[in-house]
Amino acid sequence: MTAADPRAELLRLRASIDNIDAALIFMLAERFRCTQQVGVLKAEHEMPASDPNREEQQVARLRALAEEAHLDPEFAEKWFNFVVAEVIRHHTEAAESR
Repeated sequence: MTAADPRAELLRLRASIDNIDAALIFMLAERFRCTQQVGVLKAEHEMPASDPNREEQQVARLRALAEEAHLDPEFAEKWFNFVVAEVIRHHTEAAESR
């Protein structure tokens, strides 16, 4: 890397960040499409919106993946808990609308 033009390097890095952010949004959208199907299935069969055992397994799995990726496992767990809270809200709404 050359220090000749730090502005050009900043633009290059920001473009990469923008591309990654876009990919994350599309991946989250796909994840929620899948979890919406799970919510409908659970509602149809009167299953609970939350599955604490599954969530616990996922937390452990994601923390391990985060460590492997050199990402703070605490951050990975917070992210997962945030997403799961939204998923459970969707599942609860699906059950209530039946």
